[in-house]
Amino acid sequence: MATAHAAQRRPAVLVDLLPGSLARDAALVAGAAALVGVAAQIAVPLPGTPVPVSGQTFAVLLAGAALGWSRAGLGMIVYLLAGMAGVPWFVDGASGTTAPTLGYVIGFVVAAALVGRLAERGGDRTPARTVATMLAGTLVMYAAGVPYLMASLDVDLGRALHLGVTPFLAGDALKVLLAAGLLPAAWRLTGASRDRAA
Repeated sequence: MATAHAAQRRPAVLVDLLPGSLARDAALVAGAAALVGVAAQIAVPLPGTPVPVSGQTFAVLLAGAALGWSRAGLGMIVYLLAGMAGVPWFVDGASGTTAPTLGYVIGFVVAAALVGRLAERGGDRTPARTVATMLAGTLVMYAAGVPYLMASLDVDLGRALHLGVTPFLAGDALKVLLAAGLLPAAWRLTGASRDRAA
């Protein structure tokens, strides 16, 4: 009984350290969507590609790790559906279903859920595990974004990779390394870190 009680109190992800349940989770889901919406406004257009450099992907990865798979996944579903319905919180205040970058936003749902699940299994407790977790999430975003880019722009795979992956590799590597420093440090600061196999 004591073991079950201790296991129940152990946080799976960072927000499990907060009190509350349903109201907290609803606020976190809405907050995750809003965070990505705000991060989307931090965007720098690149010449020759419709895909800008933005803060979105970093926000998605952090939301996944901090919230866990279900809350982060739901937050990205809210972000996607609200943006498609007209909320102007895609990059540069855009909304709707016509942007060639919508595939990346669709990928946010799966990426956030995957990163959240890996974090629940300890994938954000050490720098090495965090790098692997964030790389997995980033690859999911590319895997969803590139085919959509190909279809919407009517380009082949090589051209889509040139437009939607190559210019972003260095920046995404920096985001992964930043997360690898931040998340394990956040666990250490809470004093609630535990070593769980990924």
